[in-house]
Amino acid sequence: MTTANDFIRQLRLPLIGSPMFIVSTPALVIAQCQAGIVGSFPALNARPQAMLRDWLTEIRDTLAASKGAGHKPAPYAVNQICHGSNDRLMADMELCVEFEVPLIITSLQLNRDVVDAVHSYGGLVFHDVINVRHADKAIEAGVDGVIAVCAGAGGHAGRLSPFALCKEIRARFDGVVVLAGAITSGADVAAARAMGADLAYMGTRFIASEEANAVDGYKQMIVDSAASDVVYTSLFSGVQGNYLKGSVRNIGMDPEALPEADKTKMNFGSGGNTDAKAWVDIWSAGQGVGGIDSVPSVADLVDQLESEFDGARERLAG
Repeated sequence: MTTANDFIRQLRLPLIGSPMFIVSTPALVIAQCQAGIVGSFPALNARPQAMLRDWLTEIRDTLAASKGAGHKPAPYAVNQICHGSNDRLMADMELCVEFEVPLIITSLQLNRDVVDAVHSYGGLVFHDVINVRHADKAIEAGVDGVIAVCAGAGGHAGRLSPFALCKEIRARFDGVVVLAGAITSGADVAAARAMGADLAYMGTRFIASEEANAVDGYKQMIVDSAASDVVYTSLFSGVQGNYLKGSVRNIGMDPEALPEADKTKMNFGSGGNTDAKAWVDIWSAGQGVGGIDSVPSVADLVDQLESEFDGARERLAG
């Protein structure tokens, strides 16, 4: 079985590119892995379900060819939504086991059967959490890593400070701790390491990249936005998350006066209490958007992140 330390040693930077609905496709995942960081995508992005086999084949074969040419691509990951509305979960997991996906990132209601299936071929499981109660359940289920999704993260984010959540998880868990929340620079990655995390989790910064499957308007809105342009609400998906206020205005709603969500009508798989759909009409982003001012290729972006990471380490050492 691949150990977590073995996995981390394969990385150029201690960084995972977060799986993002719609945005993360093989083009982005392959570019991230070839640049030396973990690339990931939600299994549900491959639609119809049969397309998941095509995506896994493309990623596996392309990275194998890169390795054969003397490069050192990083491992990739698939995100599985463990929720009652995801009727594809078991079929998608069967494919992940067949392809021996190196890392499975689980979200929401963790299933021990999923953990056991991944461990059966030597893969790793990281579970994302927004509080210590969820972390305890994940640890009990036998995960290899816990992703602390803190305040300011894009998409479905928690309310806790990274200083609080990371510290409490590390105190009870000797596995891999991954920190998420407004991480958009190499210096942020170094800060995550300084706080006790093994890896950082970066999503929003990669939306504003050439390989991301996002419309130009979405990428430009990220470049033009600041932290104050992000709203935290459960209205659009049924789970609390961060979204760009500009995209909310674009559908004719006031981001400063959003109604309370009716939890009895929530369906994670099809959206929340509006006709507009999260990820399609309502664009997600974290509070770190204020540090994003360009739309580079993934290769150039990771070069920049590495330079910033090294500079931050030198400052800390000094």
